[in-house]
Amino acid sequence: MKISRPNKLLICWVMAGILLFANSNQIVAWATSTKDKLNQVTEERKNLESELDEANGNVDQLKSEQNSLKGELKGLNAKLTEVSDRLSQLESDIRDKTVEIEDTTAELEKAVATEEWQYACMVRRVRDMYERNDTSVINSILASGSLSEVLNAADYYERIANYDKNKLQEFKEIHALVEAQKLKLETEKAELDELQLQAESEKNKVSGLISSTSNTIAAYSDDIEKAEEEALAVEAALKAQEQEEETLKKKLAEELAMSQLAANSTWRNISDVTFAEGDRYLLANLIYCEAGGEPYAGQVAVGSVVINRVLSSVYPDTVVGVIYQNKQFSPVGSGRLELALAANKATASCYKAADEAMSGMTNVGNCLYFRTPIDGLTGISIGGHIFY
Repeated sequence: MKISRPNKLLICWVMAGILLFANSNQIVAWATSTKDKLNQVTEERKNLESELDEANGNVDQLKSEQNSLKGELKGLNAKLTEVSDRLSQLESDIRDKTVEIEDTTAELEKAVATEEWQYACMVRRVRDMYERNDTSVINSILASGSLSEVLNAADYYERIANYDKNKLQEFKEIHALVEAQKLKLETEKAELDELQLQAESEKNKVSGLISSTSNTIAAYSDDIEKAEEEALAVEAALKAQEQEEETLKKKLAEELAMSQLAANSTWRNISDVTFAEGDRYLLANLIYCEAGGEPYAGQVAVGSVVINRVLSSVYPDTVVGVIYQNKQFSPVGSGRLELALAANKATASCYKAADEAMSGMTNVGNCLYFRTPIDGLTGISIGGHIFY
């Protein structure tokens, strides 16, 4: 049903008051929808804050575990140094012990040679004494001129015999001592060899632990990097959410202010409006962009919203001013209106709808807004739009 705007001021004010009252409720409903969205964004922001805390906690835990591993690695490196030092000392001891064994072996060989030489000399003397004749020693003693000489000769031969006997015993003892020392040194060397094997094994084990721990630390570095990237992503999302929340707060404040202002504003009569050349062309193409695919009633409704704003003291008082007001009609910002104007895309029905709106006809009362339906928004439903 189409409603003509009366020319009489009184009737116009009555209708404007009724429609503004209804329109105010509809704008509040739209603002309430924005508030619901604001509450949703606020809740999402809190969830992101919790997620960011968890992500940062994960990063801190990974860093703590990595630092713990670094401490272990430091201890392992110290242990490796200790084992390496011990191994170096063992290798030095083994070299020294090998030299001792070689020296002892040489002494043993020398003692054996001396023993053999001494034994050969003793055998030769005994053989010489007894091979010449059995009485040679006695005869030599008896041939002495006096008793003193006899005693001296007997003592001489006795000392020779005792010398040979003592030397033989001495070299036997040295031989036994050297053999024992050699055996002892070989036993110690075997023990050192075993300690060296153990040290080598321990060194390999510690080196393996160091390698494993280093690899784990490197893996933690990768995990930390990923966790930090995730935390940064959550932080970026949180900032975006905070910005959206702030934008919605401002939008809600603007909508509430506009609602209050529109309810208290004054309205001109259509007869007081002078349309400029080109207004019809501009309005028809905006109708095409906003409602070209809508039924004719929807096209008239879009045109009526534009003219309502021209009549309201809240908005610019020209068609051009209303349509190009900042961030009011999306085809202006997207460039679609410019393209439509360049090619005059407006259809005959769009021009007809523009003519009806500019003549003062309206099928949406004093509605100042329209959009696609959303939850919580009430108003006049025409085609795919809600007018409020």
